[in-house]
Amino acid sequence: MVMTVMAVALHLIETLRENPMVCQMLCLQPARGEAENGAVRAGTRLTAAAVAILCVCPAGMAQNQDRDSRGVPKTSAAAPAAEARIDINHAGADELLKVPGMTLSWAGRIVRFRPYRTKQDLLERGVVSSEVYDRIKDYVIAHQKVQ
Repeated sequence: MVMTVMAVALHLIETLRENPMVCQMLCLQPARGEAENGAVRAGTRLTAAAVAILCVCPAGMAQNQDRDSRGVPKTSAAAPAAEARIDINHAGADELLKVPGMTLSWAGRIVRFRPYRTKQDLLERGVVSSEVYDRIKDYVIAHQKVQ
């Protein structure tokens, strides 16, 4: 988005320099009788317009910082590949017990409260505690389709 705004600002500057009619429409033309300083004032006004347009860039960057990352749960670097993870929507309790840190009671709760959209649903729906979730999140995945 920032690159788009910058490209638009640069395009606007070039358009204003090349087309005096556009400058007049935007009231950037110096007043009559100021022929000596007209070019300097027009240049100053163009620069001010460009700076004002470029001030929009930080606002665009601020919008991207607050994005909701809920859909992409964080996993550690030592996490197994997605194919090696256990699917919480289709695995039985005995298969879930292979996950490090999983107990029989937690595995039973996971099976009982199916289906899950994401593994984050385990926390959001109160199926497991945050302590248990932190232990198992790297080893489980929530597939939607039957494998």
